[in-house]
Amino acid sequence: MHSRSRLLGHTFALLVTIVWGTTFISTKLLLRACDPLAIMTYRFVIAWVILFFLHPKPLLPKSLREELPFMAAGLTGLTLYFILENTALAYTLASTVGIIISAAPMFSALMLWLCRRAPRPRWSFFAGFVLALTGITLISLARGETLDFNPLGSLLTLGAAFCWGCYGVCVELTRSSGCTNLQVTRKVFFWGLVFTAPLLALLRPDLSLAHLAAPDLLFNVLYLGVGASAICFVLWNKALSLLGSVSTNVYIYLTPVVTLFASALILHEPVTLQALAAIALILAGLWLSQRKTGALSEEVSASPSST
Repeated sequence: MHSRSRLLGHTFALLVTIVWGTTFISTKLLLRACDPLAIMTYRFVIAWVILFFLHPKPLLPKSLREELPFMAAGLTGLTLYFILENTALAYTLASTVGIIISAAPMFSALMLWLCRRAPRPRWSFFAGFVLALTGITLISLARGETLDFNPLGSLLTLGAAFCWGCYGVCVELTRSSGCTNLQVTRKVFFWGLVFTAPLLALLRPDLSLAHLAAPDLLFNVLYLGVGASAICFVLWNKALSLLGSVSTNVYIYLTPVVTLFASALILHEPVTLQALAAIALILAGLWLSQRKTGALSEEVSASPSST
């Protein structure tokens, strides 16, 4: 059963990565008509409504201490992550953001170790990280993009990667609450909306639904809200419970690979030999990071959710 659970966790993480790797197309189309904060709000609201209808019973907090991990997960994994990443794109190139954001698995591993939720990462994890990062950099360059490590943009992106690492730790801490995976995700999106509300009051983006009158825009909003948010976060959080945060987060390395093939299929962008070599490096890095001799398998056996 343990091996079947791990296989299910890897399957969920891979499926989510495939969807998240294609969201850039939907976001790019929506940015022609909508403000980035408005897109984020649409996603959060749609996701929470879907999750509410899937489990319509009230989820009242038992105590502030028990609710804190959910609050922190909503703040770090939703509100701060998306704000920092979107703001970083205004100061530096998308290729640079994509490379730096791939440090999220590193933050996750180190934070879980510091919080004593996992053993110290082994050499294979760090070697896999270097290989994957090299491949991600080559993919960016193969697509004709350049690198621009603007100090502010880079710091904002590092903050986003750090927040995603925090999110994995926070979700791990919610396991003791007794909530199901769907309930955990619903609570996280609720708090994500709560922490986004002050920004809406301050920045006042145009949330008019008239922007979504066009069928293609409506489809992309629903794709982001239902598919990439509600469904994918449920599956991702389930993968976190089955594999542990570090093993799940290394699938982030595959996001640029999915994006590359999505660009080729949908936008008819060419796939170069350099890009294929980069994919090989990323896959090798993923395999090395997932080696059973590393800390990743130990994390699962040491995780409270696996006992």
